[in-house]
Amino acid sequence: MGLQLPSWSYDPPYTGYWEPVTSTIQWCEEDYYATPYAAEIVNTLTNLMFVFLAFKGIHNCRKHGHDTVFLVGFVGYLLVGMGSFLFHATLKCRSLRILSRRRLSRLHADPMQLVDELSMIYTTCLMNYATFSYSKSRQYALILALGLISLAVFITLYYHYLQDPLFHQNAYAILTVIVLARSMYVMEFSLRPSLRKNEEHFRLHHRKSMTADQKELSRSDDRRNEQILSTMWVLIGTGLTIFLSGFGIWQLDNIFCSELRTWRREVGLPWGILLEGHGWW
Repeated sequence: MGLQLPSWSYDPPYTGYWEPVTSTIQWCEEDYYATPYAAEIVNTLTNLMFVFLAFKGIHNCRKHGHDTVFLVGFVGYLLVGMGSFLFHATLKCRSLRILSRRRLSRLHADPMQLVDELSMIYTTCLMNYATFSYSKSRQYALILALGLISLAVFITLYYHYLQDPLFHQNAYAILTVIVLARSMYVMEFSLRPSLRKNEEHFRLHHRKSMTADQKELSRSDDRRNEQILSTMWVLIGTGLTIFLSGFGIWQLDNIFCSELRTWRREVGLPWGILLEGHGWW
């Protein structure tokens, strides 16, 4: 006989506290199989990592005196985590009950899905502001802020009208690609050339009059700056790899949902949790 890991079977689904489900999109995780108080327990609890990292980022910003835009960015990150936690726990979204083609009998607002998804848009807009306003004038930063606020309002209203998750996913993807491309541009075509220019200027006009200790300190600063840039590239590469890997696992979750649900019930709990693709995303 082969090695069989200890496990227990999935219980029949509970009657959910937050039922009925009104979200416009459904994930592969089965609803209310662990508790009546969380529709998707894995997708709910994995968002606690967002909340932890957001509080850690806020603490570091306050401790080290970073720019306010980064503090606000981590607050947005916290809202993403909390919004996603509440949405996956309830699977609630705005729903309409229609009596006739021309008349709506009732409009009932369950905004948890919108809190989850729109907070992602707002936080990414904030990151676009941080990257595009770097080393720019106050007037430029103000115009940029007004433009991004207008864009966020447009996405909010149009998505609220359209109720199509693909629109949100495409908008979020485009904003993320833009902020990533801009970050790489700033690093390579703004920071690195400016460092080289400063090194050349410093070498031609000041190094002759510097003491040996001052020259060594200058070279040490140059090496530190280059190391910072290298570390930033490693962080971008690592973050992008994790992001794309999670996205790929989520897509496999969508494509092979029926097979994954069968495998989860075969291996039982807690091992079935490892096959929750959206939880990894």
